[in-house]
Amino acid sequence: MIEFTLNGEKVQLDVEPDMPLLWVIRDELGLSGTKFGCGVAQCGACTVHLEGDPIRSCVTPVHSIAGKRLATIEGLNDPLARRLRDAWIKVDVPQCGYCQSGQLMSAHALLHNNPKPTDQDIVSAMDGNLCRCGTYQRIKKAIREVAAEGTDHG
Repeated sequence: MIEFTLNGEKVQLDVEPDMPLLWVIRDELGLSGTKFGCGVAQCGACTVHLEGDPIRSCVTPVHSIAGKRLATIEGLNDPLARRLRDAWIKVDVPQCGYCQSGQLMSAHALLHNNPKPTDQDIVSAMDGNLCRCGTYQRIKKAIREVAAEGTDHG
């Protein structure tokens, strides 16, 4: 039995300990916001927060999160997350939308830890989050807009 906290709720699962966290999230828990992209931690579509830090769930065995706090895009509902979503819409970031949950998770972690990032900080934090539609400049603009608004994390 593996126990952890998911989006603020205690979870107990009887799954294989080496099962990738992504499949636990999607198949066992029914949360579809976290996406499968590459399966080798190179695209960022599967990004979630473990103890507040972004990780790639496709290569993280579920046993490694036992006793820890995990957040998926479905659980990201603080004021910072709402401001990011508003900026995403205002700047018209998404096209196909497939990568957006991973992009938002990475952007949230960046701004939570560094409320006033430089352009290089943004590029470094978002590196590895691939967007097949190429909306990188709009993603960076949305992050800059939220950073310019202030530091209320909620």
